Amino acid sequence: MAAKELYERDFFEWAIQNAELLRAGRLDEADLEHIAEEIEGLGISQKKELYSRLRVLLMHLLKWKFQPEGRVGSSWRATIRTQRAELEPLFDFAPSLQRTVEENIQKAYPKAVSDAADETGLAESGFPEACPFTRNQVLDPKFFPE
Repeated sequence: MAAKELYERDFFEWAIQNAELLRAGRLDEADLEHIAEEIEGLGISQKKELYSRLRVLLMHLLKWKFQPEGRVGSSWRATIRTQRAELEPLFDFAPSLQRTVEENIQKAYPKAVSDAADETGLAESGFPEACPFTRNQVLDPKFFPE
């Protein structure tokens, strides 16, 4: 079966077959259109993961700062540490994502405020309009706001 026909029927086989075709230099037989889409999708997926991890991280930093009585258990600390730890391999695999951290913090912050308000019962208006944490603070494994 031609590589292009496999895309809709068996993605795994499609990927294996196209990888073999590319390695063999048989570009005319490879499904270049779908290969390009999949490669682009991988980049988009990494950018979405960065945004998502920053949103969760910011939400927990906000909860830590604005609801100190919630620090009693280890859950918030663990979530903050986990999100930071999971960013490391993402940056190792895709260092260029580092350039988008500030932009993603700004994009994720309003949603993080909304999520933090929902989880704490505090009003959204009680949180700063702009992110109170610097890029370095957000990523610093030792930083926990007071």
